[in-house]
Amino acid sequence: MSDKKDGKEKRPRAIMLRPMVVTMKETIRTTVNTPNTVRYPWERLIIADGYRGRPGLVMDKCIGCGICEKICPTTCIELVEVELEGKGKVKRPQVNLGRCMMCGYCAEYCPKNAMLVTPEYELATYSRQDLIYDPFRLQYEDRPGCEVDLIEIKPSELRTGAKGHSIKGATAGLRDLPQVEDKKCISCSKCEKVCPADAVTMIEVGKNEKGRPIKRPKFDGEKCVACEQCLDNCPKHAITMKEV
Repeated sequence: MSDKKDGKEKRPRAIMLRPMVVTMKETIRTTVNTPNTVRYPWERLIIADGYRGRPGLVMDKCIGCGICEKICPTTCIELVEVELEGKGKVKRPQVNLGRCMMCGYCAEYCPKNAMLVTPEYELATYSRQDLIYDPFRLQYEDRPGCEVDLIEIKPSELRTGAKGHSIKGATAGLRDLPQVEDKKCISCSKCEKVCPADAVTMIEVGKNEKGRPIKRPKFDGEKCVACEQCLDNCPKHAITMKEV
């Protein structure tokens, strides 16, 4: 009876000593080797180069082409109308950070480098409404390191080992360009009015039976950003994109 009693008394002691030994080992280990933690928010880790935080906007560069809205995989970007001094009412991007996945596609595909990736990551709020950043709140300082360049390469160039081309400021030979189908065009000039890059000019190509001028759009490959605004607003679907 005494042996059993002694065994029962030894078992609880072992259960108590085991976690104490583990705690002591961890204490010694963390004393010798500094743990990989910081005293946040008093201390912060250094942000790596190329970190993609919340999107930012350079208002002066933006032309309201809407490419960021189309390319966004989470549909968190919306073009809203704002009043700007000297420009009147224009459309600029608004971002719902509650949906944003910080992928940086908007900055990659922006033809004017107006959309940026910022190092800001502390975005917690007390309401969902506060996560919606209008164009003015979205603004961020235009500085090196925040722009994202997108390199595109053709399959034929890939076989030859070419390094590809940047779509930012690409010429007509490297970017998809709109083309007009003459039979469908009604010379409404809407494509010229909606083009955010001023890349469309209506030129006279002849006269109809009544003597009125027949106009067709001419697309400037150097200015065009392939935003497809002309396609979306053409009432007769006379414009299509010619792929590279």
